[in-house]
Amino acid sequence: MNKIKTIIRKEWAEVFRNRMVIFTVAFLPLLMTAIPLGILYSTRGTASASGLNTQLPAEMTKSMCPGGLTGSDCFQVFMVSEFMMLFMLIPVAIPVTIAAYSIVGEKTTRSLEPLLATPITTFELLAGKCLAAVIPAALATYAGFAIFAGGAAMIVHNRLLISALLDARWLIAIFIVGPLLALMAVSFALMVSSRVNDPRVAEQISMVIIVPVLAGFFGQVAGVFVLDRQIIAIVAVVMLLLDVLMVYLATRIFNREQILTRWK
Repeated sequence: MNKIKTIIRKEWAEVFRNRMVIFTVAFLPLLMTAIPLGILYSTRGTASASGLNTQLPAEMTKSMCPGGLTGSDCFQVFMVSEFMMLFMLIPVAIPVTIAAYSIVGEKTTRSLEPLLATPITTFELLAGKCLAAVIPAALATYAGFAIFAGGAAMIVHNRLLISALLDARWLIAIFIVGPLLALMAVSFALMVSSRVNDPRVAEQISMVIIVPVLAGFFGQVAGVFVLDRQIIAIVAVVMLLLDVLMVYLATRIFNREQILTRWK
């Protein structure tokens, strides 16, 4: 465990000297928080209760609007929920930025060979690098969601509406699916980083992992599906299984001897 902690401290000391990483960690959560808060503020009192909830799709009204909410409230819940998927970009984009540089970056700075020559197992090395990327991403996601919750409480004074905006599906998405997404993104980025020789190529290829999240966002906006609690729970289970597979593949692909000889 001490070796893993050492790797984490080493990664943070190197990564957070990069202004672009600091900008991504700080700016992205604020941007993804500002969008739903701006929608929530701009839709205040946009419509009366008269029949607006009946204009929304029935399955959306059933899953998003508990009894007691007016049509205007349901419209706000619907509009904000459309863009809450943006929070899922945070635990994917941030760790990819960090992890894509993790292996190939050490090669360019000539620090990879001494690291691989130390008595540290491949699992300890990859676990340290994974946690060094996942922890900042998870904390940034939680901080962004906390800012959203505080901002929503300041904008909206209806407790029932607040409960609908911060219901179980988004709590599961933020606090469970978010870290699982981060782990998947980091595992994929480490696999890419261990195979390429250019940090920029590693980051560009690793960003492909954002595509499924964007597909989910546009699918919900287009009305293809509704992200209810059941779907979010299924996604969490699928993500857990995928993470186990990705971690296994990352460990198998990371061949210390081959990396040392091929990258001379």
